[in-house]
Amino acid sequence: MNVAKLIDHTALKAEVNEQDILKLTAEAKKHGFFSVCLNPCWIPLAAKELADSEVKICTVIGFPLGTNSTETKAFETKAAIAAGADEVDMVINIGAVKSNQYDVVFADIQAVIDAAAGKALTKVIIETALLTDEEKVRVCELAVEAGADFVKTSTGFSTGGATVADVQLMKQTVGNKAQVKASGGIHSLADVEAMVVAGATRIGASAGVAIVSGEESDLDY
Repeated sequence: MNVAKLIDHTALKAEVNEQDILKLTAEAKKHGFFSVCLNPCWIPLAAKELADSEVKICTVIGFPLGTNSTETKAFETKAAIAAGADEVDMVINIGAVKSNQYDVVFADIQAVIDAAAGKALTKVIIETALLTDEEKVRVCELAVEAGADFVKTSTGFSTGGATVADVQLMKQTVGNKAQVKASGGIHSLADVEAMVVAGATRIGASAGVAIVSGEESDLDY
C-alpha cells in the first residue's frame, strides 16, 4: 500500500499563512502525497508551487459549517476550479438534515456537483459527529444520487473526526457507487490502516509527514 498516495495533505486552519502553504506544497512534492487540501484563497499559490508535480489541489466549499447559501457554494466551486482546484470538498447543509429537509440537502449537493461540471472531483462532507446513523445513511444515499465521487466523514472542525464505524457504515451505504474519505483525528499509520480496512480510499490529515515516517502526530486534524 502506497500510503502517501492516499493522503490529502491538509492545512485548513484560519491562521495558516503563506509560509505554511509553501511548506505544505514542498512536503507534498517530497513525499508524493495525492493532494494538498487548503482554503480557496491559497489555490493560486499552490497551483504555482505544484505546477511541475503530480500533486493535485483540493479545496473546501462552504467550510466548515455548511451554512452558506446554495448559490454561494456553487459560485465558490466555479471560482475554485477556475483558480486551479482539481477537487472540491463541500460541507452539506447540516441544519437542513436536522430539519428533515432532505430536498434542500440534495439540491445543495447537486448544485456543487453541477458547478464542478466534470472539471473537478467532488467530495461531500457529511460531518458524521453531528448526525445519527440514519442521517448518515440518508445523506450518503443523496450524495450518490447527486453524482458525488466521494463521501467524506468530517471537516475536522466539529465535535469529532473519523471513526472506523462511520467509515464502515458509509462504505456499506455507497458500495461501489462512490468512494469514502476519512478525515479528522487520523494521526498515525495504524489509524490510516484501520480506515482503509474499513473502506476508506482517501485520507485527510495534517499529520501526513508523521504518518509516512511511521510516527504519531499530536496535531488535531
